[in-house]
Amino acid sequence: MTTDVHESPALAMIHTVPGIIPAFNGLVGLHLPGWRPFNMLDESLLGNTIREGTLSRQTMRRLATHIWSAVDAGASAVLVTCSSLGPAVDAAIPLCPVPLFRIDDGMAIEAIQRGNRIGVLATLATTMIPTTHLIERHAHRMGCNVSVTSRLCEGAFDKLRSGDRAAHDAMIREGLASLVGSVDVIVLAQASMANALSEMGETSVPVLTSPELGVLHMSSALNARSRVQETASPRTSRNLLT
Repeated sequence: MTTDVHESPALAMIHTVPGIIPAFNGLVGLHLPGWRPFNMLDESLLGNTIREGTLSRQTMRRLATHIWSAVDAGASAVLVTCSSLGPAVDAAIPLCPVPLFRIDDGMAIEAIQRGNRIGVLATLATTMIPTTHLIERHAHRMGCNVSVTSRLCEGAFDKLRSGDRAAHDAMIREGLASLVGSVDVIVLAQASMANALSEMGETSVPVLTSPELGVLHMSSALNARSRVQETASPRTSRNLLT
């Protein structure tokens, strides 16, 4: 059996909500056309975090196992699409042998560039603190002063999990209305919330979602990494010949 040396690199995406997988496959096709996505789903990572009310060490360890399994399966990069698992992704990044991304980095950076007063809307309490900390960390790195106002759409995720997306989306739109007058920009803390914007008109402040901004951020980082490797490769070849 022969292997094509020019085979496209593989991108593993680790999910905790099955309904978002088609959207992410589409975004990768649009923004990373040279990559082959494959998906890994484990709803218990999020389910256990919700039940325990916090991201446990056991769940962090289990996510790390999935990440290394993705690498063993041939992934050249890994994206974790669940914001509640963000701190576990941060912990794994220094140890991962391939580029590893959390979905909400791009959204957090974009929000800081849009304004100093940032609203965070979430449907899970377990996502609120990680998202707020991520924004504050990027703001510190970028030398920006920001204030974060948070709102929890309590019960909305239960609606989504039971299959009532319409009720879930309506609760998110109500939450957005409660934030609009007091902030410069609003971020939706979970990728599963993005669909709620499909039936909304224009808002008086920008509303950012993580899926596309996260994939764009990853695409930029991977393309930059590829350029660096291409630049270094001829130099390495010349050194081997001298």
